[in-house]
Amino acid sequence: MQFKEGTKLYSYEVQREGGEDVLYVNYLGAPYVPSLSDYPEIMEKTVDALIENPNVSRIVFVQQKNYNYDFDETSFLLEISQLYVYLIRHEKILSQQKLVTGHEQFFSSRYNSLFSFLFLLKQDPIASYYELKKILIEAKIFFEKIDENYKADQLNYIRLLEKIFKMLEKTKIIQAIFPHLNEYQKGNREIYHRIFKPDIIPNFTFTRLVSDLPEDAEIMDQYEIQGGEDDRSLVTILRKKDEAKLIYHLNPSENSLDESQNLLLNLARSVLIEHQPKAEEFTDTDRVRQVFFNISKNLLQDLAQTKGIRVSYSDLNKMSTILVRNTIGFGLLEVLLQDKKIQDIVLNAPIPLTNIFLRHQDYDECSTNILPSQEDVDSWAAKFRMISGRPLDEANPILDTQLEIGKLRARIAIIQNPLSPDGLAYAIRRHREEPWTLPLFIKNKMINPFAAGLLSFLIDGSRTLLIAGTRSSGKSSMLGALMLEIIPRFRIIVIEDTLELPVESLRKLDYDLLRMKVRSALLKTTAEVSAEDGIRTSLRLGDSCLIIGEVRSQECKALYEAMRIGALANVVAGTIHGASPYGVFDRVVNDLGVPPTSFKATDIIGVCNPIKSPDGLHSWRRMVQLSEIRKHWKEDPMSEKGFVDLLRYNVEKDELEPSDDLINGDSEIIKDIASNVKGWAGNWDAIYDNILVRAKIKKEIVEVAEKTKDEGILEAKFNSLSNHMFHKISDEVRQEIGLPLGKRVFPEWQTWLNKEVKKRRI
Repeated sequence: MQFKEGTKLYSYEVQREGGEDVLYVNYLGAPYVPSLSDYPEIMEKTVDALIENPNVSRIVFVQQKNYNYDFDETSFLLEISQLYVYLIRHEKILSQQKLVTGHEQFFSSRYNSLFSFLFLLKQDPIASYYELKKILIEAKIFFEKIDENYKADQLNYIRLLEKIFKMLEKTKIIQAIFPHLNEYQKGNREIYHRIFKPDIIPNFTFTRLVSDLPEDAEIMDQYEIQGGEDDRSLVTILRKKDEAKLIYHLNPSENSLDESQNLLLNLARSVLIEHQPKAEEFTDTDRVRQVFFNISKNLLQDLAQTKGIRVSYSDLNKMSTILVRNTIGFGLLEVLLQDKKIQDIVLNAPIPLTNIFLRHQDYDECSTNILPSQEDVDSWAAKFRMISGRPLDEANPILDTQLEIGKLRARIAIIQNPLSPDGLAYAIRRHREEPWTLPLFIKNKMINPFAAGLLSFLIDGSRTLLIAGTRSSGKSSMLGALMLEIIPRFRIIVIEDTLELPVESLRKLDYDLLRMKVRSALLKTTAEVSAEDGIRTSLRLGDSCLIIGEVRSQECKALYEAMRIGALANVVAGTIHGASPYGVFDRVVNDLGVPPTSFKATDIIGVCNPIKSPDGLHSWRRMVQLSEIRKHWKEDPMSEKGFVDLLRYNVEKDELEPSDDLINGDSEIIKDIASNVKGWAGNWDAIYDNILVRAKIKKEIVEVAEKTKDEGILEAKFNSLSNHMFHKISDEVRQEIGLPLGKRVFPEWQTWLNKEVKKRRI
């Protein structure tokens, strides 16, 4: 944007652009380059503007160049502006009534102290933090010295200071800079450069809850789920006599509101419901939610003042969170998704008459105390249409999409009339916030260390691999874990019709990734490209590993074409429904129309399936088989012994065991990998040693995590770092002695691990 000639210096305009409000401030003609970091007066003017415009999500200082502060940077000052307004207008901390309780001689000095703090708050929040800390210390020292007659008055003052200090300490800007406060010197604003780094660009609910616990139910468990510091909900797991399903009883933070707070929320909801985001605004869910959160806080503050209702700062945050999720959000669905123990959520038609059901990691299938209204159900469907950009109507009664709210990720499947004659129905698969890793699967007994070592070896060997299994067997989670085993310097192309794989997490770990979203096989009409065309396009995008979210339909032919002609020299992996290697063959050849001989392009099939308890009430996810596909057969790999197990599940031991073929070195796929590696060709002992050292490393990570209580080393970031060090050490050992032998590689890697774990404790 450009300001007109003659526009007053420091004046500002708010413009609506691409679903967000942008604050433009005129600095044309200013004798300096505008900077929030360098100039306290600029920060103060900006905070003043944000007080008047709490829905702004971006700030641009206009000069010969534009200095653009993004959403995160703007949110730091938005929170300060809101705190300032709260302290002045609602807490009225400068009022005589607030500052003294009978001893008026203290008013002047206290007023001056807090006035000084407030003055600093807008232009230098860090300085105001230290100033308030100093005022608080002095107040406590004075408390020890004064006469008993004044102690009660001074104690009230100290409590006010502590309350303000706690609010300030929790702000994003103080939290972000807290680790660097030792660098701060009064009057020196250099520390602000750590968080304010502008881009420089050219200048051109209505859901019902059964609140009471059933009288005849036994409490099995109770725990708290937390969506935010001020947003906590209680879960109670109950068992009713003679009922197979347990009850998942949710008591959300909505239920902790008093009558006056409910009144404010109802009034505010009536206002906000008229200002629902447009379709294009849903392309950035996090940003639009933060904007509405800021608007909600301001609106609730104004309503509280108008109605004479006192609202604390923490209650204001909680109410704003509730208001957002019950206007532009997904109501209590969001609360359920905050529970890390939930795996699946099911809403059966007719939804208003049917309790929500869910699958719990500890208690399997549960019925809930939640009954969504038809209004909520219809509203959620409309929002999912906007988020996905896909149709949901009589011609296209099926919608597959995903939901991302902060770190919460879920896959959403919706059906409606005419496929579902009773109306809308939902199936929601909750994804883990961070990707699964092979060490995490070892800890959860999905696989054992040897299986992890073998899978890591096969990925490094650039094999073609399909992960098969039934629904909810962990196929996609396993595929995501295997993606983390790919060396980050290799490019990865991911093709999905619904975004489930942990692409964003891998990007943050500096993986070279390109994601392609293709048309769902269930859609009849859409502007999206078919999965078949997506695969063929990927072949024109350079040498890359290829990951297919799920092999479902006609894209299977294109995939096998690509593999068969050797167009892909790196890892090719995907998931497919099938309960056994032959079940995969049957689906690929007979259902999806791939010629039998083309199926030979598959090297490895891993099968994941739930293992049930004898009583049928419990199940656990396990990889139950890892097989290689040999190439000598012509028509039927089953009758011609084309499937050879490398690993088989032992149900008594509850783990995978290597087959005799693997132990004896009779694996054509592994020999083929070794044939291209100097020192491994014809040397089965060296190959097996490499698989074992990988297994030993994965096992060591799990054992050290358990010993040190540091679960972080099981996660993706540390897993990626560990893999990098393994490859680095292996290369160094190879250059020294010719082969990366485990007896040399493991001790050096273990030394590195111990140093890293020790460093994490400091």
